[in-house]
Amino acid sequence: MVNIKNTGSVLPLTLRGATARVQQKTLVGPVDLTIEGDGLTAVIGPNGAGKTTLLRLMHGLQHLSDGTINWAVDDTVARKKQAYVFQSPIMMRRRVIESIAFPLTLHGMGKKTAREEAEKWARRVGLGHVLQSWAPMLSGGEKQKLALARALIYQPEILFLDEPCANLDGRSTREIETILKEARRAGTRIVMATHDMGQVRRLASDIVFIYGGKVHEKASAQVFFNTPKTSEAQAFINGDIVE
Repeated sequence: MVNIKNTGSVLPLTLRGATARVQQKTLVGPVDLTIEGDGLTAVIGPNGAGKTTLLRLMHGLQHLSDGTINWAVDDTVARKKQAYVFQSPIMMRRRVIESIAFPLTLHGMGKKTAREEAEKWARRVGLGHVLQSWAPMLSGGEKQKLALARALIYQPEILFLDEPCANLDGRSTREIETILKEARRAGTRIVMATHDMGQVRRLASDIVFIYGGKVHEKASAQVFFNTPKTSEAQAFINGDIVE
């Protein structure tokens, strides 16, 4: 097991010419991008623009066809200090408390201590009443909360989120956003793909606008919304169809 204490920050994360291809089709790239500092980066763009692929590239779930992706520390260490939550969270066939505790036991923590921490996190995200329920039987919002608790319980330095509130109702979305704000205050750097522009305005510190598989614009949220540099970004902000 790799000791990740005192290994330094994983950031900045630097992409240079990063490209993902599948069967000769370019899904994303070439992309030059740096993720650093604190805050929440919202990755936005039209459907099919490459938002999810870009997140998967950064996390290492997508094969890098060309270019480079470098962390500030060794890749083995960086993998131990990051987490990824899918749009449709994967639920293990375990009870809620066991599911949340799993990352801690995986990292070598004793089962009793891990379960105690898992119970704290379950209550923190509003799942204290379903500790003994089977994870696959939870509602959509509850599954997303479980996935976030499971990702945040070992305090990753960077968290990748793919449409975390897709198909959730307003109450569940508000609860998820509260969890994300708390995680950000606790020091977790968040990179989130989302189609919800209201959510972007509420949460994002900076924006990556991806269009046609390439980063079209990168700016602070205030600059992006007030003075977008391209007609495509302006159209997207306006809610127009961008092809």
